Amino acid sequence: MRKEVTDYIYSKVDLKNFIREQPTWYRTLSRNPHLLQEFEIASMNHFRRTIPHRVEKFSNGVQMASMMMHMFQAMNDSEG
Repeated sequence: MRKEVTDYIYSKVDLKNFIREQPTWYRTLSRNPHLLQEFEIASMNHFRRTIPHRVEKFSNGVQMASMMMHMFQAMNDSEG
């Protein structure tokens, strides 16, 4: 693999971990270094770091908080 590609990969923790978990990418990038952007996208999807994943995580947090608020309100209404 080209030195600049390996330097770039090893400069980012997620990319380094992803290439260790998915060694087929090492072979792919050795043959086609121009696929580095696709490698990064695959890594982001693997670690769920894309914008849709973050929105989903935020939405789940809001739903959980809403459910807890309704539960606390129901508990207070039943006590009073």
